[in-house]
Amino acid sequence: MSNLRTVVITGTSRGLGLASATLLYKQGWRVVGAMRSTQAGLEALHTATGAKSGDSRLLAVALDITSQESIVAAAVQIERTVGAPDALVHNAGISASGCVEEMPARVWEEMFATNLFGPVALTKALLPAMRRRATGRIVVVSSIGGARGMPSISAYSASKGAVERWGEALAEEIAPFGLGVTVLIPGAFATDIITEKTPEYGNLQGPYAALYAGMRRTGGAIVSKAQRPEVFARALAKALDDKAPFCRRCVGSDAVQLSLTARFLPAGVLHNTIRKALGLPTFGSLCVQQPASDSALQVKTAQAKRDL
Repeated sequence: MSNLRTVVITGTSRGLGLASATLLYKQGWRVVGAMRSTQAGLEALHTATGAKSGDSRLLAVALDITSQESIVAAAVQIERTVGAPDALVHNAGISASGCVEEMPARVWEEMFATNLFGPVALTKALLPAMRRRATGRIVVVSSIGGARGMPSISAYSASKGAVERWGEALAEEIAPFGLGVTVLIPGAFATDIITEKTPEYGNLQGPYAALYAGMRRTGGAIVSKAQRPEVFARALAKALDDKAPFCRRCVGSDAVQLSLTARFLPAGVLHNTIRKALGLPTFGSLCVQQPASDSALQVKTAQAKRDL
């Protein structure tokens, strides 16, 4: 048991987290699943892994990643139960679609609280023990939406882009203590985040209707080519063995392609490439020449207040 490696994974009740926890358990890791509903989540893990009840290599910790109190309590429980983890995987996240003008401010706040501020707080809570151990890996799960800002998911793109910049900075800070960071950039995977459970805030009959229509036409093709979560799990397992202070890994050909084009194409060329790929309207094609009336301005003001 002295050689037993422990990994803490957030968001393990479904999707990429469940697949990753299952594979790592089967590879011999002790898996700590951090999730909102430990009972339902642990049942899902036992079903997926075939582990027996009470298996000491499969544990659940209650965690609401948006609550500071829950984060502190989870960190304390983790350290008391398994000590400093060998790896911490920030997998939990939320998404939402809708153009900037139509996305409520509260959704931006929820997105950053879940995708960025929560992972930062959990890392801070566990870092002292991991530093004392002088070895370990922190894996940050980004997205192709973080590799480049994408239309109609701007809040999600912004949060994931921020996560990547945080991961890069964190790696520089903790490398002297023997700790490393890996940023994983997954492409499209067959999980809830690209199917029925992503909230939509766009007005399909509003000013951005043509943009949404174009994205819906191409969205079906993206979903049809989405990979199975087990592919991501295998990539994560490899990432946990990274030795360099900082690594960035793309998971899926779509993630590789976008990351490379975002890095090497000129901004204007990249903009038009993405526009064509997503079937978006051309520059200036939706311009309208009608001054807003006083009543229209009042309606917009009232709508803005409701969004806030």
